[in-house]
Amino acid sequence: MNFLAFIRNNARWLAGGFLLTFFSSYGQTFFISLSSGHIRSEYGLSHGQFGTVYMVATLASAATLTYLGQIVDKRSPRAVTFIIVPILAFACVLMAFSHHIVLLLLAIYLLRLFGQGMMSQNAFTAIGRWFVAQRGRATSLTAIGVNAGEASFPLLFVLVAGALGWRNAWLAGAVTLLVVALPLISWLVAKDRTPQASDPAAPVAAARDWSRAEVLRDPLFYMAMAGVLAPGFIGTTVFFHQIYLVELRGWSLEAFAASFAFMAATVVVFSLVAGQLVDRYSAKAMLPTFLIPLGLACLVLGFVEAQWAAFVFMGLMGISYGFTNTVFGALWPEIYGVRYLGAIRAVTMALGVFATALGPGLTGYLIDAGVSFPAQVVAMGIYCFGACVMLVGVSRRLFARSLPATA
Repeated sequence: MNFLAFIRNNARWLAGGFLLTFFSSYGQTFFISLSSGHIRSEYGLSHGQFGTVYMVATLASAATLTYLGQIVDKRSPRAVTFIIVPILAFACVLMAFSHHIVLLLLAIYLLRLFGQGMMSQNAFTAIGRWFVAQRGRATSLTAIGVNAGEASFPLLFVLVAGALGWRNAWLAGAVTLLVVALPLISWLVAKDRTPQASDPAAPVAAARDWSRAEVLRDPLFYMAMAGVLAPGFIGTTVFFHQIYLVELRGWSLEAFAASFAFMAATVVVFSLVAGQLVDRYSAKAMLPTFLIPLGLACLVLGFVEAQWAAFVFMGLMGISYGFTNTVFGALWPEIYGVRYLGAIRAVTMALGVFATALGPGLTGYLIDAGVSFPAQVVAMGIYCFGACVMLVGVSRRLFARSLPATA
């Protein structure tokens, strides 16, 4: 089945997954950080102090996600949507009206838990169950919802905030979630997809269904996660400190904002490329490669002061993000089965959220302590190359313990 035919025949489910990740933008770091300057000013917070607030709220959301994320194994995607979207809208309202640090903490906690956490959890778990042989393609199309948000929401937020104020921009987000996202997504995911006779054969044999307890005893899981966590940690850190970075380099804020659209376009292209490769070779085969562009991106951002470095960084990071979103959306059901996929993904999502929480807080305090932010970024790049070497071994061991599809 060619790609266009695949989209046409599965448009309903693909659109549902895409919109879930698209509207998860309200809880993503890139969106929340658009208000960081206003928040620090109105609450009287330093970079490190706001980083700590963000880290505490995100860590709490990660801990909650470990348990709440299992709901997708027990309830339908539509039922979960009716729970998480209204709560995400409430979080946007709370951000708009909060004037106390405790309410700010609660707002960020809910945004992270029900935005980045549960919206993505609902999307990728459903896609992982609905598709098998074409899971890579389906995952890639779902993953680019976040990138579509990165390309559109920053500009929209800046325009609305400029006209109505940053707090009213958050209210507009709440209205959009309730009026547009909730009815549309709930309709699209109301019907489960079942395997079709036209579906091609999978590139690898279906894995047995591992329980979450078994996965947590698997050393290869933790080795793979050491690579999985790097893009979120690095991307969140750079996005969270984007205003500081622009000021440090003397760059144009408008030009840096434009680089987000360039990154989003790159992610879209390479998500689709990765989807084709995963369907052809398997997610396990793609493990050793996805961090190489990110490592190069960090070296460019750390060493080059010219404005063009922002676009090179965003382009290279977009390549890694494109592969990461697709490869790891397909990897867990490929190696651990689908019966307990929600519970397993809840752990991986929680660890991912933990990494995104650690980045801003840790680097914020290092900035306050006088440690060069570009030097920190270079260190992140070196880590990426070390992780690539380790993932070569992980990929080989995963293949060694699985049987080929023709067996």
